[in-house]
Amino acid sequence: MLAANYVGDRTITIEEREPQPLNPGEVRLAVAYVGICGTDLHVFHGDMDSRVTMPATIGHEMSGTIVELGPEVDGWAVGDAVTVMPLDWDGTCPACLAGNQHICQNLDFIGIDSAGALQELWNVPASTLVRLPSGVSLRDAALVEPVAVAVHDVRRSELAPGDKAVVIGAGPIGVLIATVAAAFGAEVVVAEIDPNRRAAAEEMGLRTLDPSAVDQVAWVEEWTGGAGADVVFEVSGAAAAVLGATSLAKVRGTLVVVAIHSQPRPIDLHRLFWRELRILGARVYERRDFERAVELVAAGEIPADRLITRVVPLPEVASAFETLEAGQAMKLLVEVAR
Repeated sequence: MLAANYVGDRTITIEEREPQPLNPGEVRLAVAYVGICGTDLHVFHGDMDSRVTMPATIGHEMSGTIVELGPEVDGWAVGDAVTVMPLDWDGTCPACLAGNQHICQNLDFIGIDSAGALQELWNVPASTLVRLPSGVSLRDAALVEPVAVAVHDVRRSELAPGDKAVVIGAGPIGVLIATVAAAFGAEVVVAEIDPNRRAAAEEMGLRTLDPSAVDQVAWVEEWTGGAGADVVFEVSGAAAAVLGATSLAKVRGTLVVVAIHSQPRPIDLHRLFWRELRILGARVYERRDFERAVELVAAGEIPADRLITRVVPLPEVASAFETLEAGQAMKLLVEVAR
């Protein structure tokens, strides 16, 4: 089988190798499509070299079908279409014992901490499988994982129908958060300075504003009748966005930090105090978020055709990383199946 490996120094190689034997409780998947995301790009840039074991087969946004069942696997059959919730927790740490297994203190994020989906045949614990309904294309189903991220972010914010939300950043996750928030009944605006990303968001039917061209605080005040947004999602990863985010939220509003900030950021704590705001972190997802994401993709609520910029075959995976790095795509998929 073919597999793509990150080997360091912004280099992805393709190798032919034998599949790993199946362990008890595992299934073997024929991988169909794999999405490349910002986390994968962090790996490609070397930002996670202390975490990955090279050569590292990465990739965690995927779809595929079961081709073999290992010992002690029940409830699944060869031919089932699935995606994978790529979290393997220990079940014994304080976070797990408190019911927060998805952010286990010893979490194995499959595709980073262990082998991922950029290989033709992939062994995963059966416990990570999420069933896909008939009729959902495997191409579109590769979006389920990032949609689950957005569902978790929106659900964690406690956004209610009729609420007003500001999403800062129109990258793939920002657009998905805005789409999911709208599907949940909220009014949404996406703040984005890049004209290409802003145009892409508008093509998906989202309302946008350009913070470099308008006073976004004044704009949000007018939009909300002077109250401020119920929820602000910080998805850009920019220091200036974090500093300004609290000025967009209403009294007792919520700021959800979605972007990965590798450095400490200044934040307006006086505004936090003055308006009794709350700040939430949102990291991955829970099983119910994945199941809701499957429903949204299956119902056509996610504009897959507009989100997926390009599909490349596995041997050309390095070009997908280069395109994403250059900011020339919204969502890139790798077609793994031959």
